[in-house]
Amino acid sequence: MRKNRLLIVLLLAVASGAIAGYSILEYLRQRPTPLIASEPRSSNVSVVVAARNLPLGALIEENDIKLVEWPSRAVPEGYATSLPEVVGRGLVDNVQANEPILASKLAEGRAGLAPAIPPGMRAISVQSNEVLQVAGHVLPGTTVDVILIGDSGGQKISKIIMQNLPVRGVAQDIQEDAAGNPRPVSVVTVIVSPEDAEKLKLATTEGQIHMALRNPLDIETVETRGERPSGLFTGTRPQGGVAVQSSRAPAPQVDNIVEIYRGGVRTLISY
Repeated sequence: MRKNRLLIVLLLAVASGAIAGYSILEYLRQRPTPLIASEPRSSNVSVVVAARNLPLGALIEENDIKLVEWPSRAVPEGYATSLPEVVGRGLVDNVQANEPILASKLAEGRAGLAPAIPPGMRAISVQSNEVLQVAGHVLPGTTVDVILIGDSGGQKISKIIMQNLPVRGVAQDIQEDAAGNPRPVSVVTVIVSPEDAEKLKLATTEGQIHMALRNPLDIETVETRGERPSGLFTGTRPQGGVAVQSSRAPAPQVDNIVEIYRGGVRTLISY
């Protein structure tokens, strides 16, 4: 009797376990399989960019710009979201095609060079006949040194009078020379301090102004003494670097002579 009771309890436990396992299996089968969670896409915003290369001082028109989608987590600071925000504004720096139009590159007022002049500085234009000899590489955004060729104490001298001047504009004009023939003249606009503006304008009346292009990363000021015509031929040698030897025969050696008089007799002694 006791064995039968134990067998019944065991059969009930096995049946209960089977029913529970079957129920769990059916629940897992009927449960919908969740999709693999994907990383949420970042939202985009509209950003105004340049439709073409725009130079400094340009007045932005509607066909100069366009709207593009830009990831919101990588949007630059100071961007514009609509075309009317920038149409009619002037640029204080160059903008490349597809570059965002940022507030830092927009003038507060009208377009032109004036908004691009830093506070306390001045823009001045000077004529330079030799600027185009740098193969046309003197362009807005480059830096130049100013060389003055004039008279000093009755002698012509060439001297670097100003260094590392930023160029903001280059134009070309046609003027007549002394013979009445037309000749091209380059007009370069540079940014200088008020004191340098006075110096540069005076230099244009004292001689010829020339421009020397320099590396914009080279900001070191070099002190020069200037060059005079007398110094151009110092230490010259013929082609090939061979020194010229004089064909003049060496001067004969002269002995020291002592003149002695004894009893009215003149005697010469050399040593």
